[in-house]
Amino acid sequence: MYKAIKVIVKGKVQGVGFRPFIYHLSKKYHLNGTVQNNLNGVTIMVEGQEGNLEKMLDEIKRYPPKLAKINEINIHQIPLAHYKEFTIIPSRKNGRSIPWIPADAAICEKCLEEMNDPYNRRFHYPFINCTQCGPRYTIINRLPYDRSNTTMKEFPMCHDCEVEYEDPSNRRHHAQPICCSDCGPTVTLYNQGGKSLAENQSAITQTVDLIKQGKIVAIKGIGGFHLACDAYQEKVVDQLRLRKKRPQKPLAIMVKSLEVARNLCYISSQEEDLLTSPEMPIVILKRKREGVLPPNISQSLSTIGVMLPYTPLHHLLFEHHQLECIVMTSANPSGLPILYKDAHLEHLQNICDYILTHNRKIDFPIDDSVVQCDGENIQFVRRARGFVPDPLKTTSNVDHIIALGGNQKNTFAVGKQNNIVMSPHIGDLENEEMIASFEEKLHHYKEFLGVKEVNVAVDKHPLYASTSIAKKLNCKTISIQHHHAHHVSCMEDNGLNEPCLGIILDGTGYGEYGNIWGFEFLYGDAKSFERLAHLKSTPLPGGEKAVKEPWRNAVGMLLYYWPQEGKELCMKLFPERLKEINIMEQMIVHQMNTPMAGTCGRLFDAISAILGICSISTYEGEAAIKLSDYMNRTELESTGEMYSYHLITHTPNQIQLDLSPMIYQIIQDKFQQQSITTIIQKFHNTLMSCCVQMVLKVVKNRPDLNRTVVLSGGSFQNVFLAREIQKGLQKEGFNVYTHKHVPCHDGGLSLGQIIIAAHQL
Repeated sequence: MYKAIKVIVKGKVQGVGFRPFIYHLSKKYHLNGTVQNNLNGVTIMVEGQEGNLEKMLDEIKRYPPKLAKINEINIHQIPLAHYKEFTIIPSRKNGRSIPWIPADAAICEKCLEEMNDPYNRRFHYPFINCTQCGPRYTIINRLPYDRSNTTMKEFPMCHDCEVEYEDPSNRRHHAQPICCSDCGPTVTLYNQGGKSLAENQSAITQTVDLIKQGKIVAIKGIGGFHLACDAYQEKVVDQLRLRKKRPQKPLAIMVKSLEVARNLCYISSQEEDLLTSPEMPIVILKRKREGVLPPNISQSLSTIGVMLPYTPLHHLLFEHHQLECIVMTSANPSGLPILYKDAHLEHLQNICDYILTHNRKIDFPIDDSVVQCDGENIQFVRRARGFVPDPLKTTSNVDHIIALGGNQKNTFAVGKQNNIVMSPHIGDLENEEMIASFEEKLHHYKEFLGVKEVNVAVDKHPLYASTSIAKKLNCKTISIQHHHAHHVSCMEDNGLNEPCLGIILDGTGYGEYGNIWGFEFLYGDAKSFERLAHLKSTPLPGGEKAVKEPWRNAVGMLLYYWPQEGKELCMKLFPERLKEINIMEQMIVHQMNTPMAGTCGRLFDAISAILGICSISTYEGEAAIKLSDYMNRTELESTGEMYSYHLITHTPNQIQLDLSPMIYQIIQDKFQQQSITTIIQKFHNTLMSCCVQMVLKVVKNRPDLNRTVVLSGGSFQNVFLAREIQKGLQKEGFNVYTHKHVPCHDGGLSLGQIIIAAHQL
């Protein structure tokens, strides 16, 4: 039977070769009609034998292009139009659905083969791409995703590229960044003074030579400039750290191949899949002790961030066997936005020796994504290139709500109908440049999505930059408690709607009465929450200064718990700080610039300082990261040993955790020269135990509570802690959920904020 149908496919179906894929199916199954992009997705008008139509629909569902993500397929029977052929027709700009902005994708195998083929017209061309790979998000300036709406409009296609672009059977049909050496962007190498030294292949060859000679080169990629140097040369890595003012924070590396990565690190099958996926993120791997990498790549850590080459240019850098591993770190000075414009080159002159750039403009700068695996789950450390801006579906009415996130590891979220589009990782909103970058991205997202905010969700902290940004937007502001947002973020990440328990372990979050929270046991949902238990608060002498100098945090705890003996312990632990200890003692007595804090992050800081691991943090979370890294270094025997702690019940709804016995015992173990690894393992076991016991005590007092638990907050980046608390609770019959699609730290905060705002409204 001959019939006609209209098929509307929604989801990530633009910029991924979907229309050529449909065209191919039409030829395969002898069907006639049209296929077209609009803001709704892809619309297919097709007619032919009923059996062939069913086969086409089956292939769409089961074997779509690898970059596509189909959310919905709607099929309607329509009258026959008696099409004579099947054609791809121009995009329409109408439609009510959320416009899907395609993400950047790593070079595909077919393009890589062509680039390495001396007989191919794109041999060694560093901007080769097709519908299955190349820049997308970073080059778009408006929707729909057509070449005229991208930065590639500045490069008119040559005849050969135009033939490919217009040929529906070609892999590059409507590949918007299509180009070749005759018509596309070019690469240029400059010296520090801005003088052009070489172009195209010669520029790439010279760059490789310079890196081998121990030079630092800024390289413009898909989303911005990286700083690159030979990762095997310890002195040049030191020089890079010095120039970038990044003394301790780990540096990511890019390796030539999976084989090189295996020589340097242990890689599971799950980690291999991530390294080679179309997103090609940085994957945090455990490094091999016998590896040839110098220790200053990731100072004092057993792990390292590794990525494979994801652009044609990257592959060309590794082509001639001279290089197999290079440091690849963002070129911006610490704390400032990504450098991505050629106008930014002056900022690079004091950091790098040479600059390898190209003349394809970047409209949307973006960082590399960073992920880690815990053996079962994937955890986002930074959600950016490749994963952004894929929308997250929700059952909440988030339309025209914007959530501005937190101050650290910032992301914002924009609501459009029943979708949430989160920004990529922006960073810490601690200076005018970062705030301006945030506001620029927010403006672009509102334009892309056609959102005019009516309601803006912000963190309750009155001094966060987001609060002042919200005032400029001149609309209703909804203030949301930090840990409630973490709780709901993890609920939404797992599709949970019923009230549940939440363990929120993080660094700092504005609590009530000016106290700093961060070791919280909550119960609730997006509508409301109760704080049922928490860590006992201790003084934070100097406030923010104590966050950056963990030894101050330790002193605050010791002087608070044991005013006399504590001072002696402080002087023994930090003998070079006697004068400051005396001042801090007075600050605590007179409550001067000494907020009270009960947070997991500050607890880790204090123990790290007590054990002599990290007294001054040069980057956020350094003390905690270096402390928890000890849990990765050896195959730990599960002794189950732990320290003492007290659970104090004030009321059935208010339990307090007192870890002072543990802190005292840790200090005694240190003085008795116990193994640091053993102390740290016992410390982690204690935290796991007290979290499980707190939850058990809470549900014993309140047997009506749902036995579902979500785990959120930055401290759950500690893989051991997350895994063991989850296991411990599951043994007690709880259903436990961790984050899946957004980070557990403040990078996931805006997701919780936007859902809470939707329910409050």
